[in-house]
Amino acid sequence: MSSANLTKVEAERRSASLEVHAYDVDLDLSGAPDPAVSGFPSTTTITFLTTAEDVRLDFIGESVASVEVNGDPLDPARIWDGAALRLTGLVPHRSNRVTVRAVAAYSRTGQGLHRFVDPVDGETYLYSHLEPADARRIFATFEQPDLKAARILHVTAPAAWSVVANQAIASQLPVDGGPGVAEAVGAADAGIPADGEFVRTTFQPTPPLSTYLTAVCAGPWHHVHDLWTRRAGATTLEVPLGLWCRASLAGHLDADRLFETTKRGLDRYHDLFGFPYPWGKYDQLFAPEYNIGAMENPGCITFHEKYLFTSRPTRQELEQRSTTMLHEMAHLWFGDLVTPAWWDDLWLKESFAEYMGVRTSVDVDDHPEAWVTFAGARKAWAYAADQLPTTHPVAADIPDLEAAKQNFDGITYAKGAAVLKQLVAYVGDKAFFAGARRYFARHAFGAARLLDLLDALEEVSGRNLRAWAEQWLQTSGVDELTTEGPGPDGVIHLRRTSPDAARRPHRLSVGLYLPDPDGRLRRTHHAETDLVGNGVDLDLTDIDPAGEGPRLVLPNDDDLTYALTRLDPVSRDTALAYAGGMVDPLAQSQVWAALWNDVRDARMPATAFIRAVVEHGGRLDRRDDESATTLLPHLVGDTVTAVDRFLPRALRAAAWADAFDGAWDRLVAAAPGSDQQLAWARAATLLGGQVGEEDAPGAAARLGMLLAGPVPPGLEVGTELRWQALIALSALGRVTDDELDAALAADPTARARAHHLTARIGRPDPQAKKWAWEQVQHYPSVWSNEEISAALAGWGTPAHRDLVAEYAEPYWDRLTRWWERFPIEIATRLVAGLFPAVVDVDLTRPAAEHPVVADAHRWLDWHAGAPAALRRLVLEHADRAERAARAQLAVLAMVAAENG
Repeated sequence: MSSANLTKVEAERRSASLEVHAYDVDLDLSGAPDPAVSGFPSTTTITFLTTAEDVRLDFIGESVASVEVNGDPLDPARIWDGAALRLTGLVPHRSNRVTVRAVAAYSRTGQGLHRFVDPVDGETYLYSHLEPADARRIFATFEQPDLKAARILHVTAPAAWSVVANQAIASQLPVDGGPGVAEAVGAADAGIPADGEFVRTTFQPTPPLSTYLTAVCAGPWHHVHDLWTRRAGATTLEVPLGLWCRASLAGHLDADRLFETTKRGLDRYHDLFGFPYPWGKYDQLFAPEYNIGAMENPGCITFHEKYLFTSRPTRQELEQRSTTMLHEMAHLWFGDLVTPAWWDDLWLKESFAEYMGVRTSVDVDDHPEAWVTFAGARKAWAYAADQLPTTHPVAADIPDLEAAKQNFDGITYAKGAAVLKQLVAYVGDKAFFAGARRYFARHAFGAARLLDLLDALEEVSGRNLRAWAEQWLQTSGVDELTTEGPGPDGVIHLRRTSPDAARRPHRLSVGLYLPDPDGRLRRTHHAETDLVGNGVDLDLTDIDPAGEGPRLVLPNDDDLTYALTRLDPVSRDTALAYAGGMVDPLAQSQVWAALWNDVRDARMPATAFIRAVVEHGGRLDRRDDESATTLLPHLVGDTVTAVDRFLPRALRAAAWADAFDGAWDRLVAAAPGSDQQLAWARAATLLGGQVGEEDAPGAAARLGMLLAGPVPPGLEVGTELRWQALIALSALGRVTDDELDAALAADPTARARAHHLTARIGRPDPQAKKWAWEQVQHYPSVWSNEEISAALAGWGTPAHRDLVAEYAEPYWDRLTRWWERFPIEIATRLVAGLFPAVVDVDLTRPAAEHPVVADAHRWLDWHAGAPAALRRLVLEHADRAERAARAQLAVLAMVAAENG
């Protein structure tokens, strides 16, 4: 195993022997604007107490120039292996001091210190992203979450730049010449500006902080500021607020709305948590080419730029941003103030932040539909992950850093949040937050484990939570809920099926839905129950057993528990006929999720789901409130997956055409200027690029209207929608490279550059696919992390599966090479994005014997010694391929039965 992949055992051993007191980190970023300068000088001084005579220190970079331990030099060539330094000559039980002078590398992968050049104005921007263990790519560090220490940061950068970090600026001094550039690349080649063109910024010391939470962002950022105040007894707490983005995006920074959400969140969390905001200032920075949605660096939260809307956003997008902002804010207590001691307790921060983000968006930020999104989209993510062969408990066993990287998944986030929602109901709101306040007070600026939280909650609630934690946090898999009835006696039988013997307790409700006079399903009966065994009978004797007609029985009504919902046959038929017309949006979300789960599990043909979306999508348009659009993007995404992966080849062309026609009809019928209209326009671009040759002329003509008109009245065709239309037309072979280049010249932004790449590679041209395949084999790549994702999106155009079939065999030959040569962020994208698709199935061959599935398991058999994280990815994609083959076989069997 590479020394870069720190194990839990090694981390525990180091933690037992080490107490870190302080870091002093000095970074020279003066050479960053020069693309020829690949690295930056990094000097780190650490003071610490140890019981050992030698200890591991982490650093990944270009070179280590010198190492001093208590003033004595060590030879870097002897003690550094490229990822770790073995420090010797330490004095046990006394304070030690180590200084490491090194050159770290600028990144294009979104890890470490990412360097981005804005194509609009040529300006350079830097930002850090360090979770779970990439602080070592910027400075020498004891890289594990429980070894917290105060940190002082110094940054030398061009005088025209702003530098943002975890704490406020303490001092700024002009410096001469940028000597660090000469150190890194040699003075003759450095292009060093004249004296006085650099500033050395020193930041105030942080409170004790995990290394992965370090933030440093530098560049000519546009910024605006505000102030949040809060009375706390006789004193007033003041928190300076800042918003930061690239200068070329300044016109899209909707500061008033962003500050309003921030202030509402801070108000709410101070009421609930009872621990004053501990990080001084509150900056929020929108970063280009960001790998994830956001990161909770205290005092300097970083967000993906997608949350700055360059075109009119829908309410669903505003809700997603609100939830994300409040998720990250919750981390400033759950995760930053009290940090998981190791990554197996990752849920201690992510599950809490997920739950609090949704809850607070509903409570104070005017987004009641956030729980609808959680039930229909976020929990679907969890259910899918929990059905994989690599499923794991919420409180997982994480043996090393590579495993930690892959556990930022639906189980840790959405399942954990769903379970916490149940815990809050179990102990009560008052006790839950009283326990949280005790937890914060007891472990402030420290690290904690599962039992630490349980202790605090038990003390204030009086409940024994050990059994609950064992059943819900320390087991894996998802229960299934089904119902039978109501029978003539008015009794509904609720049955639970579990993948194990965990006997997870459920508090849930069951609802009966019948059509109202307006033809919409409305809940008419409701019963709550505790489910502790395999089943329970619910007596609803006030139901008229003689009544005929459609009805729907919904297990887990109100979404109170975490379980897969299975609809009985009558309920499923009712759902397919009425899914677009339910009075309650939360119930509607759950019904769509139940139908989708049946498709994924080959219990219902994908054709039925696709037909329901197409036929009932228009009914969503007639809802009185814009929150109806919350469901639509998820339904469209499921439809794309259903046609691409769960339908056999013979039915795909007609399904793509029907889905596109349905989306276009909904677009035309939608109210002018409404969210629904915009959402259906986006759906049309996703679906239209996949139609077959016979339907391509008609689809291209309609998609072309989004570019040249006439546009449906009220539809705002912004830059994003224009590019989505171009990508779809390119997939149909209706756009030339010259036309794509002209579009990029008219919109020379970073997002447009990525879209241009997707469109270019997404053409129905074997040479375009070959060029993309060749480009991604090399690292460092000419493409950044975001551009690699854009290229893979074009490569994976569903309608072009046959054009990339020839790369299935070389894919298996290159897997280990990618993992060895590429950073894990990029390698993971290649493994997933280039995985062969299940294009054809054969009724004479079971799903497990499909060539893609068989090749994957053969690779696993032959590579038993491959890194565990790589094997996990392959196993998960093999399982998804087998699931796709099963679903396609189910549809073929249905067609064969219908044809006799």
